[in-house]
Amino acid sequence: MQKKKKIIYTSGTFDMFHSNHLKMIKYARGLGETLIVGVSSDELVCSYKKAPIIPFEERLAIIEALKYPDVVIPQRSLDHTELVKNLNIDAFVVGDDWVGKYDYLRELGIEVFYFPYGDGVSSSKLKEDIFNKYRELKVDSEKRNPEIKIR
Repeated sequence: MQKKKKIIYTSGTFDMFHSNHLKMIKYARGLGETLIVGVSSDELVCSYKKAPIIPFEERLAIIEALKYPDVVIPQRSLDHTELVKNLNIDAFVVGDDWVGKYDYLRELGIEVFYFPYGDGVSSSKLKEDIFNKYRELKVDSEKRNPEIKIR
């Protein structure tokens, strides 16, 4: 008798793609034989936080270019009930910034893993660092050249 191949699903915004995104996708890949990665649409992301810097089509292309996913799909909802049923998902992986949010999938027989992002890199932190560096450079530049105003 042939053993059932495990289908794993992971998803994210994947804005300003960084090493923690890659680590989570690689971790998900190691849990089964088929990896499906959902990339959150711009509309979905805007429903719960600021708009991504990188447009949806570009984020999708970045994830498709990776060697780990077997399938890359748009994610248009935070409710994964129908998705896991329709795609026969066995396990779901998401960053630990969502702890508890997807526990309801366990009632459907889905294993849920919250990948530990820890205090490492995040797109939100990268954006904040870029903004702060820009503000610092702007103030410094305006002190040295008061006749030049930078927006």
